[in-house]
Amino acid sequence: MSVELRPIGDAEYADWRARVEADYAQDMIDAGVDAEEARKKAERDFPALLPDGAATEGQDLYSVVDDGESVGVLWLCERDLDGGRGLFVYDVRIDAERRGHGYGRAAMELAEAEAKRRGLSRVALNVFGGNDVARNLYRSLGYTETAIFMMKVV
Repeated sequence: MSVELRPIGDAEYADWRARVEADYAQDMIDAGVDAEEARKKAERDFPALLPDGAATEGQDLYSVVDDGESVGVLWLCERDLDGGRGLFVYDVRIDAERRGHGYGRAAMELAEAEAKRRGLSRVALNVFGGNDVARNLYRSLGYTETAIFMMKVV
């Protein structure tokens, strides 16, 4: 495996955007958010974060590539974090048929290398509480949970 990052192309962006917005809404639904509220939030969040699509200033969208073939997408943004400036991972999404083969780990290691290249000492992300596979991956890479958000519908 020889995984690298390359800037995402327009066609890839369109495919990714449709999938990731739907997946984001579904992740919220799975976490207990009302389905209609989850869809509305997803519809608001993406235009706010990516008003110019893949060309949005300050948002870095990469195709995760192995041997010339895209196996997923990594979305990064430099921003202020607790303790200083850092790189925030908005999304790391490996194609379903490629999961379980080390691509998620490789993508996160590339994100860490990008942070170091930029002179940043922190990488942060959010993960839904029920996403045990991702949480276990991040823990195995040395990430620690710094906050837990909980909610109850009454």
